Amino acid sequence: MTTPPDSVLILDFGSQVTQLIARRVREAGVYSEIVPFAKGGEAYDRLAPRAVILSGSPASVTDADSPRIPENILAADVPILGICYGEQVLCAQTGGAVGPSGHREFGRADIEIVDDCAFFDGVWKKGDKPHVWMSHGDRIDAIPAGFRPVAVSAGAPFAAIANDTTRRYGVQFHPEVYHTPDGARLLANFVLNVAGMAPTWTMAGFRAAKIAEIRAQVGTERVLCGLSGGVDSSVAALLIHEAIGDQLTCVFVDHGLLRAGEAEQVVTMFREHYHIPLVHVDASDAFMAGLAGVTDPEKKRKFIGGAFIDVFEAEAKKIGGARFLAQGTLYPDVIESVSFTGGPSVTIKSHHNVGGLPARMNMALVEPLRELFKDEVRRLGVELGLPPAFVGRHPFPGPGLAIRIPGEVTKEACDTLRKADAIYLEEIHKAGLYDEIWQAFAVLLPVRTVGVMGDGRTYDKVCGLRAVTSVDGMTADVYPFESAFLSRCATRIVNEVPGINRVVYDYTSKPPGTIEWE
Repeated sequence: MTTPPDSVLILDFGSQVTQLIARRVREAGVYSEIVPFAKGGEAYDRLAPRAVILSGSPASVTDADSPRIPENILAADVPILGICYGEQVLCAQTGGAVGPSGHREFGRADIEIVDDCAFFDGVWKKGDKPHVWMSHGDRIDAIPAGFRPVAVSAGAPFAAIANDTTRRYGVQFHPEVYHTPDGARLLANFVLNVAGMAPTWTMAGFRAAKIAEIRAQVGTERVLCGLSGGVDSSVAALLIHEAIGDQLTCVFVDHGLLRAGEAEQVVTMFREHYHIPLVHVDASDAFMAGLAGVTDPEKKRKFIGGAFIDVFEAEAKKIGGARFLAQGTLYPDVIESVSFTGGPSVTIKSHHNVGGLPARMNMALVEPLRELFKDEVRRLGVELGLPPAFVGRHPFPGPGLAIRIPGEVTKEACDTLRKADAIYLEEIHKAGLYDEIWQAFAVLLPVRTVGVMGDGRTYDKVCGLRAVTSVDGMTADVYPFESAFLSRCATRIVNEVPGINRVVYDYTSKPPGTIEWE
């Protein structure tokens, strides 16, 4: 993508919350890009950013081989903000000193603003004592010439430092996390006022730029898109279709593991409302046959992924193939595929959106969403005219109901779970809670319990209910339903879904649990 004239380069030193920095900057209307520190020098030359932000890190500045800021960035005349490790390494490389702290700070802390500075303008003033979020073991013992302390805490005499002349600032706390209430305002102030950038990063602008880019990349060639029915692939398909029209063909594979009414909704929306060429393949019988007797979660996933590729490849051949494959790859996928050191040894996870399909089919990739976070994809979907109810749908895994049925997956089990899940989601919608929840779903457990219905004994399965709140799915908290709501759901499910006689609620956060059960 052509980089906007106003952009921020974020150097990643390995923090678990670096993505949040980019999100906060983009929320202020400015484009930001995360780059591993080892590739920061070349990224600076490529992007020509108007400002640089240095992330936190699990490393210690006192270690001999700890990450460092590239020299061309230190020599540049652009505003720099160092966060936690970023503040420490900025000091260490410009004449200050960092050492082990005798008073580590983790979690909520109070700081005192001891002097005003441009970074605090309009947010904090001298004498304020705001709450922030700390997570550091080392501390700064001496600051470089030209800097002055502007905030202190019990464990950090240089909780924030400023050099208004060079427009360089450092904070020991994390303004990017939600636990620092004023953090988003501070970051917005840094990019908009200190760096003087304009808030021009909009979905309308992205849409126009990306359409032009797709047309230039594809030319007159054909593009295939594996449409899952989820938000990401749907938005990607809609954007590409706007760019190249009927050169795009979507293939929607119904593996029999979808939620109630989902296949019909997707087909109707894309064929009748958006008039996008769509091949609908009902492969549910083949998937069910292949899953027979399979109980291991990883084997389920691998079979479903492989079978999807087989069906997709066969359908692609029927329509004459294509030179390009469209994928709904998002920015977190791209970030997680590259380690902060720039090497492959400590990569968080490799990104394989369609499990090796491009290599087998010799197709080039079209990934129009690879610069966007999930919430930005949703905003783009609204910009493109997707119904808000569709854009705001909860995430749904590629393997579908197969990983919500621990043990063997059968058509009967899928039908039972679909009914229970539909009731649960219906009650959530009726209570007006759907948009407050990141993800909610039912699970059919391979456990039978004794029950009583009327005067008879039952021996049926258990249904688990799951609902979590989250920002990006990396961590999640349990949604605190009122007991009356859960009782209502349990009563309806037991009464309306044959084969279930008991309902439980999953109170596990992530970590230690995952959001999905398999």
